[in-house]
Amino acid sequence: MIFLVWTATPTIFATEKLPGILVVEDRLTSPNHPATIEATLTWKGFKAEAALGGEPLELLVAGKVVATAVTGGDGRAMFSYTPKAKGSVPFTVRIANSPRVAAIEANGNLAVWERRGPIMAVEMASLMDNPVGQGPSLIWIGKEAESRGPIPDAAEELGKVTQFYYNLLYVVTQDRTTDSTSQVSAQVRQWLKDRKFPVGHILVVPSDPAALGMKLDALHAAGWKALKVGVGRTKFFAETFLQRRLDAVMVPEPAKGEAPRKAKVAKEWKDVRRKL
Repeated sequence: MIFLVWTATPTIFATEKLPGILVVEDRLTSPNHPATIEATLTWKGFKAEAALGGEPLELLVAGKVVATAVTGGDGRAMFSYTPKAKGSVPFTVRIANSPRVAAIEANGNLAVWERRGPIMAVEMASLMDNPVGQGPSLIWIGKEAESRGPIPDAAEELGKVTQFYYNLLYVVTQDRTTDSTSQVSAQVRQWLKDRKFPVGHILVVPSDPAALGMKLDALHAAGWKALKVGVGRTKFFAETFLQRRLDAVMVPEPAKGEAPRKAKVAKEWKDVRRKL
């Protein structure tokens, strides 16, 4: 007796291109210094997410192609771009005429700062009305966080401190069970833009208690030694800065006993500038 076994293998037809997933992250550099911009291209296969190697990508600045690269076996591609002047440089990475992958693009932001310029780190939770989460980590959770409104006067006050003095580092805690780092960066960037906050560099950190300190130490080791103050909502955020002998301001005013001994306290955002 002969048994015939039919195995149904899912097939992507030649006329159908793969729906790729393109991911980029924001970068920080200084004028006339090259920045390495990394992109990762994957697609959701039948069982798991898989890297797409050998695919041509383009880096665009101000609508012009300034660099090209090909993804490696891990789906990653690296671009080098050297900005000439300080400021904020939006960039786009896109698929370039791939016969296999459908057209897709991802947007990021390159912050270009003078290294001697003073930096203020701001915890995103201190800008939001009723942020998500509790305890030491107020976490950015996708659409829940996107729907939150801003605290009164926060955007205006930050605009004043950045106009002549500080560069802004927005610090957001990510829930790794939901969106990727690049997705969180894009969501935060749009939230800030929609509510007229000044442009800054977005630093996404995992909810691991040690992660923020490690990120700050890495920035310092990379030459960004002008970080002066952290303005945040949580005791944990303030303590992380105080442990590094940096100033810390808590806003809005925390419950009694919640502020570390050496932290400054501002009742509302209108009071923050007087504490700097």
